[in-house]
Amino acid sequence: MDLQIKNKRALVTASTSGIGLAIAQALAAEGARVIVNGRTQERVNAALAQVEGQASGVAADLSTAAGCEQLFAAAGEIDILVNNLGIFEMKPFLALSDDDWLQTLQTNFLSGVRVTRHYLPGMLDRRWGRILFLASDSGVQIPADAVHYGVSKAAVFAVARGIAESIPASGVTVNSLIPGPTSSELIDQLVAAGAAQQGVSVEEFKADFMKNSSHANLTRRFAAAQEVAAMAAYLCSERASATTGSPVRVDGGSLRSAF
Repeated sequence: MDLQIKNKRALVTASTSGIGLAIAQALAAEGARVIVNGRTQERVNAALAQVEGQASGVAADLSTAAGCEQLFAAAGEIDILVNNLGIFEMKPFLALSDDDWLQTLQTNFLSGVRVTRHYLPGMLDRRWGRILFLASDSGVQIPADAVHYGVSKAAVFAVARGIAESIPASGVTVNSLIPGPTSSELIDQLVAAGAAQQGVSVEEFKADFMKNSSHANLTRRFAAAQEVAAMAAYLCSERASATTGSPVRVDGGSLRSAF
């Protein structure tokens, strides 16, 4: 299927590894001109070497307002925006400080607000644009050991819907994407650490996780980043023009609710 985004200008935040890199690769494969973003030039350059197609990079820390301004100065106009930047840590609620909350919300939520606020006016002027926020099944089923993370992802659902409500019949769509457990650099490290702590193999740890954790899904496996990226690329395409204001699931069936 031709997604009809050839030569569209796409920015994928935090796209030097994992889901972000896979989305950048998928959009470039469809002919989009992709901007890869990461915190350091070294990581950006390494990611660019893995993207086949039209791609450039901007090193900037988008968890800060200054980093966002640095990106804006370098990137130019954008037709497709994927807000992928996010951090995750496990910490009990009573151990969470104000700084923990602020860092998580600044990174996972406010970064996307800032970048969207900058690029949305141009999309509206051109009457075409795609904005996608990466959410998580943790935004629906809030994890007890990472409440701050779950809250930040719940906020992502809300802001994506609210922005979509504010721009009806504009030619610009705004959606959120809900991955479940997905293999990535960070997740693979957490799985390895959990397996070592329990004294079991990584395969045994994953099998138990997929049967007994709150993230247990119907596929009984972790998704590949490329599987999430395939759905993201579709939502960023001309083909998805009738989908907006929607939380779209690519969670392997981990969420039991209709949402």
